[in-house]
Amino acid sequence: MELPLQAVLVLLVVAALAATVLRDVLSAIIVFTIFSLAASVTYVLLSAPDVALTEAAVGAGITSVLFLVTIARTVRPVGDRLLIAVDRPAAVAAVALAGVLAVGVAGLPPAGAADSVVASGPVTSYYLSEAYAETGVKNAVTAVLAAYRGFDTLGEAVVVIAAGVAVLLVLHQEDLV
Repeated sequence: MELPLQAVLVLLVVAALAATVLRDVLSAIIVFTIFSLAASVTYVLLSAPDVALTEAAVGAGITSVLFLVTIARTVRPVGDRLLIAVDRPAAVAAVALAGVLAVGVAGLPPAGAADSVVASGPVTSYYLSEAYAETGVKNAVTAVLAAYRGFDTLGEAVVVIAAGVAVLLVLHQEDLV
């Protein structure tokens, strides 16, 4: 793992922990948005720009707007405590699960490794050898996203558009109230 990816992963963990212990809802939403943007950057660093775009649009953009509209319509709690009390057994379980996941991730091959199962498998070989002939697209990634995974890519686009329309409807309803 290269240094920028490690830094973004540390930011992801810190933001996740902060979002769970902050008592102020607005602060938690801001930290959640930072988490979602860091997840988008992680996807870009892992060469998954389509997933990064969806995460940025839905996670950081639309979800954050919906959360902000929700707290604008509700009352923020008044108090002197910034953090909530942590349930110790739940925290221990979460740390244990994170440890198991970390062990699993450590066992994965490095991203982009030429000798990984995915890179040397028959599906990858087929896509690389037949993509241009079957699709007429010179870029193998574009061929896979547009031709072989066309319905998946269309589904991602539908999710982003539907979420955007939902936010516009919610904002329009707020103007009517």
